[in-house]
Amino acid sequence: MAVADDAVEIRSQGWRTLAALHGLLEAELERALQRGHDLSVVEYTVLDALSRQDGWHMRMAQLARAAALSSSATTRLVNRLENRGLLTRILCDDDRRGIYTELTPAGRAALDEARPTHDATLEAALDRAAEVPELAHLARTLHELPA
Repeated sequence: MAVADDAVEIRSQGWRTLAALHGLLEAELERALQRGHDLSVVEYTVLDALSRQDGWHMRMAQLARAAALSSSATTRLVNRLENRGLLTRILCDDDRRGIYTELTPAGRAALDEARPTHDATLEAALDRAAEVPELAHLARTLHELPA
């Protein structure tokens, strides 16, 4: 039984480390994006996900998965971003219940303006996290992933 208990503890410790690093990164990104661009991390994530569609759009369910949000939270977020003119909703031609979201030119401009802040903040936060013994290995691993 000791081996199984050790494996559970190792996985639990890994999860706690991942959660701690995520919290640190998200807090720093949130401050930087709010201060410099009036965007939250999740708003940036949605704009980024839509920008990667190569001129296409995403269903609301896909967007919810990309942003790790519930469908109701996604609807509220899309409403806010649409009211700001950063994205638009499009009804699906073959399924009237289907709604797509698409980045607007203003949304692309907001993302392009915020991306350097996001990337520099993430880089600096990973550098600082690499100095924390409990986070060092995971931070360095993320920092070294190929672009």
